[in-house]
Amino acid sequence: MIPTEATRSRHTRVLSIVLVMVIAYALVEVVAAFSTGSLSLLSDAGHMGTDALGLAMSLAAIISTKRVLRQERRTFGLYRLEILAALANAILLIGIAGYALYEGFNRLGDPPEIEAGLMLWVALGGLLVNLIAIWLLRGEARASLNMEGAYTEVLADLLGSIGVITAAVLYLTTGSPVADPLIAIAIGLWIIPRAIRLGWRAVSILTESAPSSVDIDAVRAHLHAVDGVTDVHDLHVWTLTSNMDLATAHLVVSEDADLHTVLDSASTLLKTTWGIDHATIQVEPESHAECIEQTW
Repeated sequence: MIPTEATRSRHTRVLSIVLVMVIAYALVEVVAAFSTGSLSLLSDAGHMGTDALGLAMSLAAIISTKRVLRQERRTFGLYRLEILAALANAILLIGIAGYALYEGFNRLGDPPEIEAGLMLWVALGGLLVNLIAIWLLRGEARASLNMEGAYTEVLADLLGSIGVITAAVLYLTTGSPVADPLIAIAIGLWIIPRAIRLGWRAVSILTESAPSSVDIDAVRAHLHAVDGVTDVHDLHVWTLTSNMDLATAHLVVSEDADLHTVLDSASTLLKTTWGIDHATIQVEPESHAECIEQTW
């Protein structure tokens, strides 16, 4: 289903609110991390900063798509920007997780002293900010990969805040500073597989792989079963952006077939059975010998 103007406007509004919240509290956490000496808090601050950058790119992608849907040389508009934003989000997440792992393992042997009281209060504030952001983004995450990327980042940061709170409580109760680098490592290990999965989905779209929900052989068989169709070739299905699957196909039909009926039946089939709203179908009579099936 193609995102409507109302959907894009709602996404813009939600992302703007979340972006302001995240930027503001990321700055608070950076200052607090250096004041307390906490690696887990610094990791969480860095992740919130990554959130802010990722959210800003997501917001820019939606605004660009909204304002310039089509240009002379971009016949599909700028819908793919949100997929690029999702890929950038994934790369940034992997980077900050890698830093947390590297620094965390380095500190395990000689963990520094930390000011756990201030660290705890700042982490509690971060938890509150993330809970509000998740509440705002949760309903939108199913609407697009771009919004899912933003939601994933904030969710990861929520768990990061919980980890920092845990590290602070353990330090206050046991006096051991080892919990801080351990929590930083745990945050990194939690983020990486989710970032990889998000990045893989974005790459799959950018390389124009068929959607995982579409069985190409089944689509071909269904089109072949349309009354009057004798052959199907040059069938391609790909994703332009979130919830926007496209298809092209050449249908060879018998000489007595009604071309209009075949075209309508094939288009309806793709839309109702496979959720492909935009399909470009070329209908060719059997006597037409000029069209040669492409091998790519």
